[in-house]
This record gives sequence, structure tokens and C-alpha cells, in this order.
Amino acid sequence: MTKRKSDVEDMIELAAKMPWWINIILAVGSYLILHHYATRPNPPTPTEMNQLGDYTVSVFWPTLAMFGQYLMPFIFTLAAIGSLIKRVRSQRLLQRIEQTQNYATEIRSMTWQDFERLIGAYFRQQGYRVSETAEGADGGIDLILRQGTEKYFVQCKHWKAQKIGVNIVRELYGVMSAQGASGGFVITSGTFTADARKYVHGLNIELIDGIALQHLFAQAKSAIPAEMAVDKASSSAPRCPACGNPMVKRIARQGKHAGESFWGCSAYPKCKTILPFSTTDTP
Repeated sequence: MTKRKSDVEDMIELAAKMPWWINIILAVGSYLILHHYATRPNPPTPTEMNQLGDYTVSVFWPTLAMFGQYLMPFIFTLAAIGSLIKRVRSQRLLQRIEQTQNYATEIRSMTWQDFERLIGAYFRQQGYRVSETAEGADGGIDLILRQGTEKYFVQCKHWKAQKIGVNIVRELYGVMSAQGASGGFVITSGTFTADARKYVHGLNIELIDGIALQHLFAQAKSAIPAEMAVDKASSSAPRCPACGNPMVKRIARQGKHAGESFWGCSAYPKCKTILPFSTTDTP
């Protein structure tokens, strides 16, 4: 029988899904606020019975703040450490995948938790801000991606044999519509049914199966860093109109323009400016 977690453990686990630096801010902020209330002087003892209720309430909150000024920073500090550890582990997972010669075996041997962390690390590498949702099977969405003002939902399915059917994709679309997401991804180490692929036509949902996922990691592995891809001696590459850095020829990996060339800022992901690439341009 699984041991039930305490309320404090649940709070730490929930807070650890936020970026570590947010937890540090919350730790400091909660101490300052609660310490202010904990050190306020108690009101004078009431002399009449009808004042006893108000007096009890006014004493209760400073007493609660006295304990909370240490408990809440403790919770957020542990959560920050946990969040940072998970971030490091995710990066190591991504590095391990990028160094392997057999993507399929490596991915399929993972736990579903590591699979989600790996996908999160990949999207961070692509310039997204990534936050996790509550851990557990079939929670609707597993990762929330943000890029500027846009929000994307990701559903990860580490299924080794069963195909992903249309119901999973329909569920994600329903959550996207309800919460105003700009797009979504369903990512699996396996495959999708024909009905699932048919369902996403015309929708801003991308289905990434095991083979496509291997290609993404292979491309990430072989990609030349932007600062190394700039030909310093060439004057043909345009300058970024937003920040002035040289533009770099890139290849679109996803979407309706997949396989097409475009100019991307060499300061990506700090600057995401792109320009069309003409066949008359010299790469």
C-alpha cells in the first residue's frame, strides 16, 4: 500500500514544478510578509466579554505567521532545490540522447517520467519556457510551453506498443480550446493511428511519433551553433533588423514550410527575428 504524502510534501512537490528562481523569490517574499505580521504587537487584553472574539482573531493570525515565517520559506527553498535538480537531470537526459547511436532503444528504455523530462529539455533548447503539470498518467496535458504571449500544450505518451488513437488527440484539442492555447503537440515513442492523423488536419496540433522524434534529436545533435554558423568573411548574410546581429541560413523543421530555407537571427533564442531566404541569396 502506497504511503500517503503529507500536506507539506504535496506543497513541495507542487511548488517544485515552478522554475527554481520563482521559488527563491517566494521564499524571500513569504518570510518578509509573514515576519511583518509575526512581530506586530498584540492588542491589549479585552476588558469586556463582547471583545473576546475580536481579540482571539487578532492574536491568532500573528501566532500563525510566527510559525509560517519559517515553514513557508523552508517549503519554497526545498522546492527550488528540487526544481533545479530536475532541470539538471533533464539536461543530462537530453545530452545522453544526443550522444547515443541508437535513439529508439535509449528512448524506449526510459521511464515515462524521464520521457516527459526529456521532451521538456528539448523544447527549452528550442527557446520555449517550459512548465510541468501535475505528474500522473493521462492528466490531459503534461507540459505547458510559452513563447512570447503564446501558449502551447504538450501531451507525452511513452507507449511502447499501443498506437495513439484519436481520443487522446481530441482530448488535447478540447483542453486547448477551453484554455485558449495557440497550439499543441502529442509526442509518443510509438505511433499514431490513421484516424488520429486525419483528425489534426486543419488544426494547430503536431503529432510526433517515435521515428519523427529520433529525427528531431538527430537534427539537434548535428545542428551547428548559431555563432559558429556565421560566415564572418561574407557580407552576403543580412543583418537582423531588430538587433543588428548577422542572420544565419536555417532550415524549417516543422509546419507547412518544413524543408524550406530562411534567415534566422544568430542571437536566437534571445532574438527570434526571421527573414525570407531567396534562392538568389548566397548562403
